[in-house]
Amino acid sequence: MTPDFNIFCGPMFASKTSKMLMTLERYKYQKKNVIVFKPKIDTRYSDDHIVSHLGWKIEAITVESGSEMLSSLQTLSVKPDVVAVDEMFMINGSGEVLIWLYRQLGMSIVVSTLDLSYTGKPFDEVTQILPWATLVEKCTAVCTVCGEDARYTHKKVTNDEEILVGGAEIYEPRCFSHHLMVNKRR
Repeated sequence: MTPDFNIFCGPMFASKTSKMLMTLERYKYQKKNVIVFKPKIDTRYSDDHIVSHLGWKIEAITVESGSEMLSSLQTLSVKPDVVAVDEMFMINGSGEVLIWLYRQLGMSIVVSTLDLSYTGKPFDEVTQILPWATLVEKCTAVCTVCGEDARYTHKKVTNDEEILVGGAEIYEPRCFSHHLMVNKRR
C-alpha cells in the first residue's frame, strides 16, 4: 500500500472534521486498521470521541503531545495502517511524529486542523506537515457577515490566547474582506 498524507484545513465551521471522518470511513471499507487521536484540551462535544458539528463521531485517544501519540501507538497489539488526528494544531510535537510515521513506517495520515490562528499566524505544527502532504484540501465555511466563502477564523471575544477551545460562542468564519486581522487594507 502506498501511504497517503491527507490534510483538511481551513477555518472553524468548514467541515474539516466531517471530511476527515468520511475519509476514515473509506479506509475502514478497505479493511484498513485505523487509529484516531484528538487533543486532550478539546472537550467541546466529548472527552473520548471526535464529534463533528453535524454530530458524526468516532472514538479517539486523547493526547497532549506527539510523544504521547507515539507511546499510545507502542501499546497497540496491531500496527495501524492509518493514523488520524483531529485539531492537530493543538498537539505540540504532532507534526514531527506524523511525518516520522509516514516516512519511516509507511502509515497513511489523515489530519483535520485549523491552519491559521485568528490573528492570521500559521500554526507551526501545520507548516511542518504541509510539504509532506499528498492531498491538501483548504476547506471553506460561509462568512457570517456577507455569505461569501470564508477562509479565516474570527475570534468574537477579547482575549489574547492564541488557542482558546470553543465553538460558535467564541469563533465565527469570515471572508478576507470582513476579517480585520487578516485584511490589513482596512
